Amino acid sequence: MSGVHFALASTGGYALGSISFALLFARARGVDLRTVGSGNLGATNASRALGRGTGVLIYLLDALKGFLPAGVLFWTTHDPALAAAAGAGAFLGHVLPVWHGFRGGKGVATLSGALLALSPWTALAAGISLGATVLMTRMISAGSIAFGIVLGPAAWVLGEPRPIFLLAAFGGLLLVFTHRANIQRIRTGRESRIGERRAAAPPPEDQ
Repeated sequence: MSGVHFALASTGGYALGSISFALLFARARGVDLRTVGSGNLGATNASRALGRGTGVLIYLLDALKGFLPAGVLFWTTHDPALAAAAGAGAFLGHVLPVWHGFRGGKGVATLSGALLALSPWTALAAGISLGATVLMTRMISAGSIAFGIVLGPAAWVLGEPRPIFLLAAFGGLLLVFTHRANIQRIRTGRESRIGERRAAAPPPEDQ
């Protein structure tokens, strides 16, 4: 595949990934999600503002943004590099959407969707770590961080092709980076737990 194909794959993935379902659902209800809770355009903040059912729906739609471009290219071209480029584009589009001032979500759902299409066992291993961590800590953010940390090692142990491993490893590291404000709050004991509500939006670095 040529460089043009990779550019088209990553750009197409980015265009799809940059659609913010959280923002669209919130606007439909007259809510500016960037002024509520963490101000983040992701499923977790949407769940707090709009209800758990809506949050789950947004998570699934965000996951599809990664699953569809990566999966379609993987199944039609059988080229892991091209498919990984599309998945990476979707992930970056969700985290840094050009339409919303490069302020999007943290990317767990979109990255998990891309990897579910490209390496289901990697996604499952990281998903188990996410679930176990949330059960132990009652912190969605801690589970998301664990998810990001496990992705690269899981893909390496499973012997995935290099493009898929690189997506898992570097995508996981970027995912941890997007949670840097959460990490600081976890360290200081100020991070929200399931069932708790934040009294006010956190500083801009969490957005």
